[in-house]
Amino acid sequence: MNKRILILTGSPRRGGNSDLMADAFAKGASEAGNIVMRFDTAHKHIQGCRACDNCFSKENKACIFNDDFNELASLMAESDVIVFCTPLYWYSFPAQIKAAIDKFYSFIIGKKDVPIKECMLLSCGELEDPHVFDGIVRSFELIAQDRGWKNRGHYLVNSVNEKGAISNTEHLQKIYDIGKKF
Repeated sequence: MNKRILILTGSPRRGGNSDLMADAFAKGASEAGNIVMRFDTAHKHIQGCRACDNCFSKENKACIFNDDFNELASLMAESDVIVFCTPLYWYSFPAQIKAAIDKFYSFIIGKKDVPIKECMLLSCGELEDPHVFDGIVRSFELIAQDRGWKNRGHYLVNSVNEKGAISNTEHLQKIYDIGKKF
């Protein structure tokens, strides 16, 4: 069965390493017959959640404040899978993608289910120590657990900082292969 896969990116750097990771995954998943959608949080306007608890109370919008989260919420409402693809910032998610994740709260308050059943994390960072990913992996695991999504795992790439550095590694092919098997 073909899946509707939403790739949620967090990098503000166009053509950067995690951007290339998202492209590789999308290419593999598309070639396997899946429908792939992409939402680049760093190039959208998403305000932090204000905890007003008025989610879905106005015009059936996830957030009553006019920002691009409502566009993301619509994409989530038609997705079977969500793939978080992001660089590592200070051992966690960058602020841009974190603002979007925080607004997942709207589905809880609004008592709205999304069809998402599976999730995966793709992340990269500049440091050599693989333990720098412990924080983002744990956050991802807790998100999956809380939402009841099947955790399809994570693929982490360390020691890539310069824009496009990941292109000189085997990682993009491996990520393409992961997408192809989804």
